[in-house]
Amino acid sequence: MSSVGRNARVHIVGVGGAGMSGVARFLVERGARVSGSDAADSATLEGLRAAGVDVYVGHDARHGADADVVLWSPAVGIENPELVAARARGALMMNRAALFGELGVEQRVLGLTGTHGKTTATSMLVQVLSASGRDDGWLLGAEVLGVGANGHWGSDDLIVELDESYGTFADVAPYALGLLNVEPDHLDHYGSLDVLEGAFAALVDRTSGPVVVWCDDEGALRVAERAQREVIDVGTGEDATWRVEDVRVLRDSSSFTLRGPNVDVALTLHVTGAHNVADAAVVAVLAIALGLSLDDVTTGLARFEGAPRRFQLLGTWEDIDVYESYAHLPGEITAIVNATHAAGYERIMAVFQPHRVTRTLNLVHEFAAAFDGVKTVIVTDIYRAGEENPTGVTGEVIERAIGARAAGVHHVYCANLDEVPDALEDLRGDHDVVLLLGAGDVATIAPRLIGAT
Repeated sequence: MSSVGRNARVHIVGVGGAGMSGVARFLVERGARVSGSDAADSATLEGLRAAGVDVYVGHDARHGADADVVLWSPAVGIENPELVAARARGALMMNRAALFGELGVEQRVLGLTGTHGKTTATSMLVQVLSASGRDDGWLLGAEVLGVGANGHWGSDDLIVELDESYGTFADVAPYALGLLNVEPDHLDHYGSLDVLEGAFAALVDRTSGPVVVWCDDEGALRVAERAQREVIDVGTGEDATWRVEDVRVLRDSSSFTLRGPNVDVALTLHVTGAHNVADAAVVAVLAIALGLSLDDVTTGLARFEGAPRRFQLLGTWEDIDVYESYAHLPGEITAIVNATHAAGYERIMAVFQPHRVTRTLNLVHEFAAAFDGVKTVIVTDIYRAGEENPTGVTGEVIERAIGARAAGVHHVYCANLDEVPDALEDLRGDHDVVLLLGAGDVATIAPRLIGAT
């Protein structure tokens, strides 16, 4: 029996985060008694209260004092008073990696992984399995539009967004796995791309059932070649076992044909972008490998409405469409820029808020290259997400790198978000779209734009 089974008393420190809030909802539905704390109140905490979580605002050693099991977000420091008190009284301390490992013992885990696209692809799989009438649970980093919140318990399998950050997936042994892509990220934890790719390869090797890999991605392909087991490959190349052909990307939809052994099926998505086509192809092949029908795959993918903060149209500003995207890695930014052009926009103005100091320092030139094809880029200071900044680096390092490329991209640095609306107004010119990019709080400027005249 799991330590976080029914009737367990669980306290979650940092419960308002995208991942831990889903864990809280999942455990409540599973029958645990759950409390949690976070530094500030939010709409997420209000939703957790309504779901039956006893929520505290602020951190105090008295919070969760009767909990048998204490979980915490990776963003929470080890000196947090609630964690210190829990360790002192002998509570079972469990990070996300250990939690996911325990849950996988009781239910088959169907996982989607990669350095980006996980939330989108996992949401797609939820939709496909839901279309089949199954009762699966899920744990994601965002709500599943049209289905439910970011955490849900079900009696069948457990669909999980397997996150590589801080080694979260290190203890998980999935039954089935979809590998989307691998590029340098979280090198503050892994140290090098080689070690990161080794961690993904180990996850592939721990998977007992089908593994599907998007082989157009060089990093994912290297992981597949490094793994000690066979995988199912899908991609656009002639040598792919499962081929994606006839790709058509419009402003509000995408379609493609998936061809594989004894399968030839046309699939349509109500979201745009070649990156969404890639994610959908992996999900479709994984679902087929799990025994789902082509009707389930077709219906489920057609029901997919997108994931929050993933190329999400927020409104218009002076006749210019404004989108938000969670894109915070170079590959993600490139995908969004390409999707924006494919949707018919020609003159892109991007506002990019770098996320984490170590990521900024490790990928300066990759970030600069990701904005090729953009007319104007406004770079803000770094959203540190709790990281220390001993050298005082700012987002200006990326802005300068963009300028050094001589790629014809106009570039501006704004030291804080309050400066951005005025900069947008000054630079508006003949742009036809604004992209707000980053995993921090860059989209908080949107209300100052939407509806402005």
